[in-house]
Amino acid sequence: MSSKAKIKEEESFFAKQELERKMKRMKEQRSKLDAEEKQKLKELHHMRCPKCGAKLAEISYKDILIEKCISCQGVWFDVDELDRVTKGENSFLSNMLKIFN
Repeated sequence: MSSKAKIKEEESFFAKQELERKMKRMKEQRSKLDAEEKQKLKELHHMRCPKCGAKLAEISYKDILIEKCISCQGVWFDVDELDRVTKGENSFLSNMLKIFN
């Protein structure tokens, strides 16, 4: 192999390594920005009404904390809270839940 070919091969090798380092740095920066964005959104939307954006207040009902909007009066449930609230009841709401479950 000629010296020019060796030099080209070395340059190609180092260029490839540099590109891999840059790609890794970009991926790390992107991951960091995504985490920061997620945190900002969480802070912005935490305990806010999904309908009108007003603050949510926690109220206790049947020993379950549910969220109620202080503005539009909407009531919001976390996972399984609606099932726990209607458990053992024979109401319109519990019958409707049976249809969707």
